Amino acid sequence: MPLSCSFYKPEAVNDSIYIREYQPFKEGTKAVELPDASTLKLESDLPSIDGATALYPLYAAFVQAVYPKAEYDPYNTSNSPASIKSSSTSTAYRNLINGDVDIIFCAGPSFDQLEMAREKGVTLNLTPIGKEAFVFFVNIKNPVSNLTVDQIRGIYSGQITNWSNLGGRRNDIRVYQRQKNSGSQTMLESIMGDTEIIEPITENELTFMLDIVNRTASYRNYNDAIGYSFLFYTTQMVRNERIKLLSINNIFPSKESIQNHTYPYIDDFYAITTDTENQNVQKLINWILSEQGQYLVEKTGYIRSCSKTSVFGTATLDLLEKTGLRPVFPEFVAKLTEFWNKLIPL
Repeated sequence: MPLSCSFYKPEAVNDSIYIREYQPFKEGTKAVELPDASTLKLESDLPSIDGATALYPLYAAFVQAVYPKAEYDPYNTSNSPASIKSSSTSTAYRNLINGDVDIIFCAGPSFDQLEMAREKGVTLNLTPIGKEAFVFFVNIKNPVSNLTVDQIRGIYSGQITNWSNLGGRRNDIRVYQRQKNSGSQTMLESIMGDTEIIEPITENELTFMLDIVNRTASYRNYNDAIGYSFLFYTTQMVRNERIKLLSINNIFPSKESIQNHTYPYIDDFYAITTDTENQNVQKLINWILSEQGQYLVEKTGYIRSCSKTSVFGTATLDLLEKTGLRPVFPEFVAKLTEFWNKLIPL
């Protein structure tokens, strides 16, 4: 029988208000600009793009640096020279696998997304372009400021249900989750490993990342809620002063703790493609990995990448079953690539 825990289902709140602040070439845009002219300029065969909400500010900066000046409305692409969308991780993967876009910028794929690619005979090429922290947060009134990795697993498995077990007040823990196949939910699944995640006692999970921030901050929840998201989205895009980030194993999520890998929940994010005949796709990715592209990664608020491309082919799901590995974290990519390479001679 599925585990359950206290869960409040609010009305969904759309992220679009924050997305439009970063629209490329828009007057007053928050998208970061290069100090010098881009070494790559594309004028035709512009790659179409989609991606995760939390990464839109970054790929908007890429577009602003490389694409011709025009209106690139993330929600109405009919009048744009190229489709630069901002949907969600799950929708972006579906659009890529269906051939509707050329590149997506997201966290690593979930098992369902890998299965979708396998069923359609699509190879996913993942190029790490930066690193980000996955963070947990509580209401500012909550006295708890630190949790261990084991305590996080305990909360999201339903084994720990009251803040008094964690040094807090005697209140039931209100556990928020995102919908399946969202980038943040896939990250939580990776963190939990083989430990079963608690089932929310509501018929639907929260749709938008903004929901999980606002409901944790809400006065209606007092100090009993816990949520999760990505560091940049939480601290730079939303900036809700009524939540506080938690240290994990006494390590606070900061630029320094991400760079030196002392914070436990760090992951690559990727430029993801399928096999395409558009040569500008690889040109754009190569430029993103260049000094100028990585400058935009860093100045936007992420950590530079120094990794290599990984390929997830149509046999990936079989390989996952054999290795028992879960996607997303860098160790997964390294081990999966190692096993994949061993299969090539066969």
